[in-house]
Amino acid sequence: MRLVVFGLTISSSWGNGHATLWRGLVRALARRGHSVVFYERDLPFYAPHRDLTEIPNGRLVLFSDWAEIRGQAARDVAAADVAMVTSYCPDARAATDLVLGSSSLRVFYDLDTPVTLDSLRRGEAVDYVGPQGFSGFDLVLSYTGGPALDALRDKLGARRAAPLYGHVDPEVHRPAPPQAHYAADLSYLGTYAADRQAKVLSCLVEPARRRRDRRFLIGGAQYPQDFPWTDNIFFVRHLAPQEHPAFYASSRLTLNVTRAAMAAMGWCPSGRLFEATACGAALLSDAFDGLDAFYRPGEEILLVETPDAVLAALDRSDAELRRIAQAGRARTLDHHTAAHRAAELEAILDEARNPVAMEA
Repeated sequence: MRLVVFGLTISSSWGNGHATLWRGLVRALARRGHSVVFYERDLPFYAPHRDLTEIPNGRLVLFSDWAEIRGQAARDVAAADVAMVTSYCPDARAATDLVLGSSSLRVFYDLDTPVTLDSLRRGEAVDYVGPQGFSGFDLVLSYTGGPALDALRDKLGARRAAPLYGHVDPEVHRPAPPQAHYAADLSYLGTYAADRQAKVLSCLVEPARRRRDRRFLIGGAQYPQDFPWTDNIFFVRHLAPQEHPAFYASSRLTLNVTRAAMAAMGWCPSGRLFEATACGAALLSDAFDGLDAFYRPGEEILLVETPDAVLAALDRSDAELRRIAQAGRARTLDHHTAAHRAAELEAILDEARNPVAMEA
């Protein structure tokens, strides 16, 4: 299939979760014989951190203004089997108009469904959702499953909704030798977000205050100067994906904190779950509905919500943590790789294009 995607970014992994996901998916689709043209507005906050310029068996189109690529985009969409717009695409409205006027399979991929629905519930405008919602698309894909799919149909008019969850590319996220500068008893990798702050305080900052003899490490972008650092919490500014394996490999435990809207809605596993486990890390995570459909708590990951639970995990033996890490990695490689999602996407698209044939 020939796919055209109008998205947020694939070229820069700085401060967003879209790029890493798209890179793995595009690579896996290419291996299955498909091609992707990815249109991305050249945004000033991504440009200095661009760490990808080409995509396999496809084309990356960077542009500064929609007018300059409107004609080219129209030609690509006309030749495509699938034309897709994603959440947080800066030109989503214009791209939607183009896609909905085409004869391609018209798809919207909401990688931020909990944020989308929560914003609409509060009466806030969502730039990437037009006045007709998603009713004009043949298919709406969602990074979130469960009740979110019903909400996309009921509140935004999606005709057909299906989950396409996060994943990991095991060629990028895989076990690596530990590095002394990333050494920690507990690490956390994630862009700063105000709605994650309470759990970061509870599950990392407070344990660090109580265990001054332990070393803690945070990696990510956009942390404010007034973050409550302690002498035993160290910081690494934004890490490119190629540094993630060494980061995870260098700590006894690593922490996942789910965005508040994602946790409240459930069935929305952070990409960090898949990436950390693929690297062989023993993972601590907050809980949310549907998590046990992806990992077995207590066996493949550990659930924590309080400082005491984190300290109890830190007190586990190295042998126990290795067993959990190995089980988590096995589950990820068996169910949650980019190759798995590419096959799922292919089946979903085939069904949407040929519903009668597939049902027969």
